[in-house]
Amino acid sequence: LAQAFIIGADFVRGQRSALVLGDNLYHGHGLTELLTNAVENATTGATVFAYHVTDPERYGVVTFDEAGHALHLEEKPAKPKSNWALTGLYFYDENVVELASSLKPSPRGELEITDLNRLYLDRQQLRVEKLGRGYAWLDTGTPDSLLEAAEYIRALEKRQGFKVACPEEIAFHRRWISQQDLEKLADRYKGSYGAYLRGLTLYRAN
Repeated sequence: LAQAFIIGADFVRGQRSALVLGDNLYHGHGLTELLTNAVENATTGATVFAYHVTDPERYGVVTFDEAGHALHLEEKPAKPKSNWALTGLYFYDENVVELASSLKPSPRGELEITDLNRLYLDRQQLRVEKLGRGYAWLDTGTPDSLLEAAEYIRALEKRQGFKVACPEEIAFHRRWISQQDLEKLADRYKGSYGAYLRGLTLYRAN
């Protein structure tokens, strides 16, 4: 994963950047504020997110001291020292390209993202935010986990009547697009999705 910053060096060098794995799904109240804080803190150092799991050996694992500060990082350890896994969402400062370029391949032959995070930890510039019980982190990298994620989203949307991560809805509520723009977008879709977008315009009107 760390090699992504070398491949995309011309795009991200000299500025803050974020990396998110495409098979990760995040959900929870207050998530937007948490990510906004990570963006603001990325002026210096790195911010990553930890989640309590039952199978930490599948992930990069972080251990904390009594004060809650990150103490140690391991990549897929056979005997994990904690159940806190690092999720696939990372915010880095402008030094990430140079630090990634200094890494050596692991025994797996890869430039490990855990090794990159360890460099920031050694500099005392790594912030690890715990995603508590109010958040869901789903890794959809296997057929079973993909099905679990689909069932989770389906249950939420059916119960609440709201779409999860609807791009048009987000843009509308943040006033990046107008009501007229949203209506035009809604006309592109048939069925329940278009009806949902049209319902958003009625909600704003009321």
